[in-house]
Amino acid sequence: MDTTDHKDDGVLLAARGIVKHFPGVKALDCVDLEVRRGEVHALVGENGAGKSTLMHILAGVFPPDGGQIDFAGQENVRIANEHAAQRLGISIVFQERSLFGDLSVAENIFAGRQPTWGWGHVHRRRLWLQTRRLLDRVRLNVDPRIAVNRLSPAQQQMVEIAKALSLDAQLLILDEPTAALTENETRTLFGVIEQSAREGRGIIYISHRLEEVFQIAGRVTVLKDGKWQGTLPIEQTSPDELVTRMVGRELAHSAAIPSNPIASPQPILEVRGLCDRPSGLRDRPLLKDVSFKVDPGEIVAFAGLSGAGRTETALAVFGARHHIRCDIFMNGARACIRTPRDAVRLGVGYLSEDRKESGLFLEMTLAANIAAANLRHFGTWWLSKPRIRQTARQFRERLRIAAPTVDTPIVNLSGGNQQKALIARWLLLEPKVLFVDEPTRGVDVGVKGEVHALLRELADRGTAIVVISSDLPEVLALADRVLVMREGRIAGELTRAQASEDAIMRLASTGLAA
Repeated sequence: MDTTDHKDDGVLLAARGIVKHFPGVKALDCVDLEVRRGEVHALVGENGAGKSTLMHILAGVFPPDGGQIDFAGQENVRIANEHAAQRLGISIVFQERSLFGDLSVAENIFAGRQPTWGWGHVHRRRLWLQTRRLLDRVRLNVDPRIAVNRLSPAQQQMVEIAKALSLDAQLLILDEPTAALTENETRTLFGVIEQSAREGRGIIYISHRLEEVFQIAGRVTVLKDGKWQGTLPIEQTSPDELVTRMVGRELAHSAAIPSNPIASPQPILEVRGLCDRPSGLRDRPLLKDVSFKVDPGEIVAFAGLSGAGRTETALAVFGARHHIRCDIFMNGARACIRTPRDAVRLGVGYLSEDRKESGLFLEMTLAANIAAANLRHFGTWWLSKPRIRQTARQFRERLRIAAPTVDTPIVNLSGGNQQKALIARWLLLEPKVLFVDEPTRGVDVGVKGEVHALLRELADRGTAIVVISSDLPEVLALADRVLVMREGRIAGELTRAQASEDAIMRLASTGLAA
């Protein structure tokens, strides 16, 4: 969908020859980017290509080491910090959420900008009303007074977008905005983007989902290894050409390849009657009589809309969600899983949907993060650091994790390489059952194919894989069976032959089979 106003070629942003160095790395090497008023301009590239670094410079997080930025008719502007960017009219929705969990939705959206009475007192009623109008714009039906940490990752992402819209910026930067969104929420976001473009704003849209780029953008700029690879009108390029420019080679398409479930008289995992037990008078149960099973070597996908209960189901089985009631069986024997420690001891792993909030130890090294789930492998009375480093080096080579050394802090790696480190953690455990929640969120097309191949390899070795994904092409490419959740229940089950995007969305939205 081309939302560019070709009658108005007025340039809003012109970044020329942008250079940025970090210790040992030239993150940006003379990069150019031009965005017009009323244009949706996509920015694509592999993890580590320099996209986020460039956006951080435009948003005032990092200063450039070279180049010039002209904005809204002002030449060679200096964006000293985030407040300076906002004063210029630049607003960004970061890939990693930047909300304060204990504050309300309204307090997050208008942080430092709350409407006040005389004497500086916050005008609460106006704050709620202004927030409600913004939430209506992004179609998020939550109470403005609710704490952000009570919202799902997808809802938190919509709060981030509402926060950016509240600044009424001339340039809106969206960094992987749909990574946590369902298809319905993505359509809502696209409507917001189109309206913003019609109002004359410029939008920079960063995404690894090339189908979205071709749906929403007018032009696309490609980065590779910190260098500009070209800017193209969307109608004059193709996904294959963009991928070739991004990675420097052609990639094989990820086709739907069935795994080979191992013949077994009983499932490796069976869950019966999983329900929430209300812990207070105001609690409303989400999960209601969820039952399913997974065979050795099988890949089962959970699909559904945001808030349907997919992640909550995985967390309950992994022992990370309390006030539940269910029966769990491993290889036919009743299993007691009250904590994640119990789950890991029984060979059940869980790769979190939010790697930075609940997956990684950001202050620790790559090696320490890989070893974290199976420390007994490296000693009982004390840990063998040489063995930890050696094992981490093996996984770094096997999974092609781009890190200078295994002692590199994990926070310094790109999102795709952080995701590979989490996968290495569970490969080390050699799990019998592995839940993977949004396994390719925020990773590039090359890493996505590698992650899919790793999951199939695990399944071929007998591990039962449970994939939770809002990316329907990913579900169709990986799953032997699809379980569709709706309002805390399993609305239906689809075999590989029955599964299609239409069939999944019909079950997810109406509970009815085709």
